[in-house]
Amino acid sequence: MTAVEVAAVEVAVPAHAALGEGPTWDTRARRLIWVDVLGSRIHTYDPASGRRTVMTTEQHVGAAKPRAGGGLVVNLRDGVGLYGPADSGGSTTGATGATGATGATGATGATGVAGAHGVAGAAGAAGAHGPAGPAGPAGGTGATGAKASAGAFRWLHREPVPGRRANDAAVAPDGSLWAGTMRYDEAPGGGTLSRIAPDGTVRPILDDVTVSNGTGWSPDGRRVYYVDSPTRRIDVFDIGDDQLPFGRRPFATVEDGFPDGLTVDADGCVWVALWDGGAVRRYTPDGTLDRVLELPVRRPTACAFGGADLTDLYITTARTGLTAPHPMSGSLLVVPGAGKGLPQPEFAG
Repeated sequence: MTAVEVAAVEVAVPAHAALGEGPTWDTRARRLIWVDVLGSRIHTYDPASGRRTVMTTEQHVGAAKPRAGGGLVVNLRDGVGLYGPADSGGSTTGATGATGATGATGATGATGVAGAHGVAGAAGAAGAHGPAGPAGPAGGTGATGAKASAGAFRWLHREPVPGRRANDAAVAPDGSLWAGTMRYDEAPGGGTLSRIAPDGTVRPILDDVTVSNGTGWSPDGRRVYYVDSPTRRIDVFDIGDDQLPFGRRPFATVEDGFPDGLTVDADGCVWVALWDGGAVRRYTPDGTLDRVLELPVRRPTACAFGGADLTDLYITTARTGLTAPHPMSGSLLVVPGAGKGLPQPEFAG
C-alpha cells in the first residue's frame, strides 16, 4: 500500500533559483552542492555551520560534483570541465566570472508554448528548463552567501553544439561521470547521455534523448536507473563487467507530472522528484510505489540524501515558468529523517 504524506519540509537555504538542480552530498567536505542551471551558479551549504557559498559560471551549469582530489567536475553548456581545489591557483577563464549565461530576457519569456518542463520564451528557443540566449547577467537569484573562490579551470571534454545545453549528471561507482544534455527547445532526440572517463575519454550511452535527467545506481552497482523526462518513465539498465549499461526496460511510469532528478537509498529504493507533480516518490527495487511525499511547491527538480548520517532528504526546486510561484519555489528544501542514503562516489579525474 502506498503511503501518501504531507512532507514535514523545511527551508534549508532560502533562494529564488530559476532552476535549482543536482543536489549532491559531498561526504569529504560535509556539505551539499547544488546548482541553479539558468542562473549559472554553483551553491554549497554546510548544515552544521549554516555556511553557504555561491560561485558564478559563464555558462549554464547542469551539474557540479566533487572530485576525488578536491575541486569540482561541472557539466556546462559546452561540455564537461574541471575546477581544481580553491587554493590551486591558476586561470578560471572560460569557467567563472562576473556574468552568467542566461539570456537577456531572463528565465522565461512573456509568452510561449508550454513544453514538457516549462514555457517557451518569446525571445528564443526555450524548453523544459528555460530559454536560450546570449551571455548576460545571471538570471535566477540564489541564496545569500559568501562568494566562493574557484580553483584553476580546464576543459575535460568540450563539444559545443548550438541550441544545446548540459543538464543533470551523476558520478558512477567506477568514478566516471554520466553527463546528460538537452536542446533548449526540447526537440525530441536532440539530447544525449555520455560516459566521461577520468581521462576525458567519451563513450556515448544514448544519442536519442529529449530531456536527460536523473541517473542513479543500485547499492550493488549492478543496475542503473535513468530518466528522460518527457517519456514519463524511470527506466532501468543492467550494468556489465565493462561498467556499461544494457537491457534497458521500464521500471516505473509517472502519471502526475514528469520524473526529474532521482536518488537511490541504502535499501535500493528509488526516490524521484516530480516536475509539475509537486511531490517526491519512492519506489521499491521491484518498481512498486510505496511512498509519496507531497510538497508545497509545484516544481521540485531533484533530491539527494545528506547530513552527517545521510538521513535528511534535500530537494531542489524551480521558479521558471511559474506565474505565481510558491514562496518556497527556488529554495533548497529538506525533509529531516526521511530515510537513509548512500555515500556518493567522487569523480576520479
